[in-house]
Amino acid sequence: MSKPIRVLHVVVNMNRGGAETLIMNLYRNIDRSKVQFDFLTCKVGVFDQEIKELGGTIHRIPYINEVGHFSYIKALNNFFSKHNDYTIVHSHLNRMSGLVVKAAKKMGIQYCISHSHNTGGEGGILAKGYKWYSGLYIPSNSDYTFACSESAAKWLFGSKANDAKLLNNGIEPEMFTYSPDIRMTKRKELGISDQLVIGHVGRFTKQKNHKFLIEIFAGFVKRRPNSILLLCGDGVLRKDIEKRVNELNLKEKVKFLGVRSDINQLLQAFDLFLFPSLHEGLPVTLIEAQAAGIPCFISAEITNEVDLDLGLMKFINISGIDLWVTELEKFNVEKVERHTSKFKKLRDRGYDIKNTAEWLQDFYISNSR
Repeated sequence: MSKPIRVLHVVVNMNRGGAETLIMNLYRNIDRSKVQFDFLTCKVGVFDQEIKELGGTIHRIPYINEVGHFSYIKALNNFFSKHNDYTIVHSHLNRMSGLVVKAAKKMGIQYCISHSHNTGGEGGILAKGYKWYSGLYIPSNSDYTFACSESAAKWLFGSKANDAKLLNNGIEPEMFTYSPDIRMTKRKELGISDQLVIGHVGRFTKQKNHKFLIEIFAGFVKRRPNSILLLCGDGVLRKDIEKRVNELNLKEKVKFLGVRSDINQLLQAFDLFLFPSLHEGLPVTLIEAQAAGIPCFISAEITNEVDLDLGLMKFINISGIDLWVTELEKFNVEKVERHTSKFKKLRDRGYDIKNTAEWLQDFYISNSR
């Protein structure tokens, strides 16, 4: 039997971010006797063990922040000169993919893919300037460009956005089916009785706008004291947000749950999903929330491509906190029907991971012949 094609995915680390969750969803659902994923990363990640169990190899080079520009380029060149037997390199570093695909092409890699997962960058002026410079290498060194949404394609590929292939952030819908039993179990586990539960899933970074989220909740809880906020995730700004929660005397009302592997079950405990991000590509968590039947109050900055027409999305301007508090006050949890099956709409819109994985598998195979 012929060996599977090995595709190299380039990420910073394989932790529970949106892009990484998508890659793992794809990895679990492709036929691994035909296509196998390997990874080039800079740091240890929570999915590393599972990757090895699925047959993947994890390579590591130092991160640019630790070694600087020239050493990072050298590490990339060294890596690709030793591993130029990959036919396909698929980079998920947004603008920073430019340096990766440039090094890969230089060392003779046949097909390079740059994949956009966002509509904005992190960091200060210097970091953004450097990422912009790196992004200049994407057009001339990418054989294909992928994006999770049209707005993500426009952000990274500019005038070439129309050439990008849209790869939906698919999920396994069955895992998110509403279950009253799971809802009861999870709420009990978290010590929640009949409170109104507002939830958020995301890394503690500037992009996710946690500070704004906390201010919204502080305003809302004055009017609806029987409410609680669950925050899933971790990140550089977590300490700052914990401090702000203490300053507002909300310690009893806000639970920091950290990085979780049971998001599909935790979502069952939510009554409402709050997502006031400054920018997003197309958040996997919002697809998951809709699959679980949760009403979502989200930032108007997020592309309306995320709305699957299930009547669960409310886009709100992030200009003012009062606007959000007022909308939350109008929310009537009694009116929400969680039991109706959303799968058909999810599938029709192309968000079933099985279909996405099959498409990607065929794409890799046809480019490796």
